[in-house]
Amino acid sequence: MICVALPALAISSEHGQMTGQGLEGFYRSGRRVLSRCQVRVAGREPLAVQGRMTSADRARFVGTLRASPHSGPDPDVVVERIRHADGTERITLHSAARRPLRVPLEVALGTDLADLGAIASGTAGPELPASVHGSGLRWSCATGNSSVTADPPPADALASAGLLRWEFVLPPGGSTSVELRIRLDGAGPVRAVSRTATSPLAAARAAGDDPRVQPLLRTSVEDLQALLLRDPEHPSDIHLAAGAPWRCGPAPAEALAAARMTLPLGTRLAAGTLRFLARTQLRGVGPQSGMIPGPRRDAGIHLPPGCTGTEATLLFPSLLAEARRWGLPEAETEELLPTAERCLAWLRTTVGDGTYLCDPHPGGPVRCETQAHAHRAALLGADLLDACGRPGGTELRHWAQALRAAFRQDFWIDDRGGGRPAAARAPDGTPVPHLGAAAAHLLDTGLLGGGEPAPGLLDKVQTEQLARLLGGLGMDSGWGLRGLGAKEAGYNPFGHRSGAVRVHETAIAVAGLATAGYEKEAGSLLRGALAAAESFGHRLPEMYAGEQRTDGSAPLPHPAACRPAATAAASGVLLLVTLAGVRPDAPAGTVTLRPMHSAPLGEIVLRGLQIAGAPFSVRVSRLGLAMVEEAADGLQLGV
Repeated sequence: MICVALPALAISSEHGQMTGQGLEGFYRSGRRVLSRCQVRVAGREPLAVQGRMTSADRARFVGTLRASPHSGPDPDVVVERIRHADGTERITLHSAARRPLRVPLEVALGTDLADLGAIASGTAGPELPASVHGSGLRWSCATGNSSVTADPPPADALASAGLLRWEFVLPPGGSTSVELRIRLDGAGPVRAVSRTATSPLAAARAAGDDPRVQPLLRTSVEDLQALLLRDPEHPSDIHLAAGAPWRCGPAPAEALAAARMTLPLGTRLAAGTLRFLARTQLRGVGPQSGMIPGPRRDAGIHLPPGCTGTEATLLFPSLLAEARRWGLPEAETEELLPTAERCLAWLRTTVGDGTYLCDPHPGGPVRCETQAHAHRAALLGADLLDACGRPGGTELRHWAQALRAAFRQDFWIDDRGGGRPAAARAPDGTPVPHLGAAAAHLLDTGLLGGGEPAPGLLDKVQTEQLARLLGGLGMDSGWGLRGLGAKEAGYNPFGHRSGAVRVHETAIAVAGLATAGYEKEAGSLLRGALAAAESFGHRLPEMYAGEQRTDGSAPLPHPAACRPAATAAASGVLLLVTLAGVRPDAPAGTVTLRPMHSAPLGEIVLRGLQIAGAPFSVRVSRLGLAMVEEAADGLQLGV
């Protein structure tokens, strides 16, 4: 269980005790401030009866015990622990005894002040010795100090054992509490972005026939808020961390992808993300000029690692163009336009006289997924340049048209089953034939004016075949889209990109299939992702095992997955908004609705979305008919 309010985390198992094992502990900026926090009442650990997240940054743990010798089988003391990611924990003892109870309370504390990376690799080192400090304990090492203070102060503080003790007398039906405050010296109190009035995400709500839509949207928004970060040098620019606990810093491609999926919650997150990444853009001369840098990323067993900088560079103009359609103010669009132009110039320069966008590393493959990102960036970028009166749109469209013609020929592999898109082409032109979730990006063409999607790289017949493949048993696990088909060589249900279900790609597939009119396949993947979300307490991890769903089964967690994760939480928003098919064109003052006519979840109502900076609410009936319930003044319904 992970409580998140970046830059702070609190991690424990469901019983609530922090034992110092594994990743357990309170963290601040990647350092474990406290690793052990074990509660004993009357010399015994309470029997854990429940542990649950009450919000993204808060958890509640309940335990019981019998303190009276003649109380029978029923517990007479309830121990409640309310834990906050910001480094506070309130321990409350409730008595149900008929007589006053003398209840000793002990809290055993310890820490190694280790970095998260050292903990993950098993090189954290032993616990540090404690010293008594004010109303609690303190630990010190060469890289920093941490302390725990208690209110009320303990009756005894034993540094050698790392122990705080209290003696309480509880009247019949009475309660008492102790609050612990865990701090890293030199760091002020955590003031998470989500807990301020400046959160860039609208507090959208969902309701409907399916009771799971309400907690999915609520939890998705809470998780996104918990992962928000500020640029220290530009505090108004807010963006998303990739996920907790492993990736609490910015990851350009994931931040842009998540911001794009959350445009229905407003454009402020997109604007902050774009401004933050614009300052990282490479300048000067050379083949990387204009790129948004990013790390290499595993691509599975069939392909070498890919460059997330390429993906981020292509996502930048796409996000800016779509954010403008959702209502990003013109002044902010103009401010960010030069960066988008440099991204598009990098694309055209890198392609040169060729047709495809190759890997930036010599000898790398020509990836199917990269061509999808590049094609979308070219068309949406051309639309953006034209709208802003800038040159270059015609050239980008001509290249995109040539790419479509070549791609449909070079990347399509004919076979007895109707064919499939190649995952990539090797440097010698040989197709890499495996079928994976990356093919879903071929369906994600982006939003143009008038609520129309951009044309895709595949023709109608190829799109229909891809829809059939993605909806088949090899790819649809029943919990979402597998990263690699179950019948493909090297399939591993736990493989990062060779079989595990990645929520982001599942959401992209659902949205793309619905837009293309393949609602049966989209509905199956949507229902599977919703069932998985319910199994995970509506907090979707970035990935989970791709084992086939059976009656009574549950999706298997992936041990390396972030949870919460920015793209997974944002996917919850995209999945639900796809049901209504909301396609705005704020500059034109219109919004088009293309709901899923099959209404796979029955009636659904989405309230508190944002278009053009104003609330937007929509209802989709059981017949798949959409009706606007609230919108900005002057926003007209398109056709």
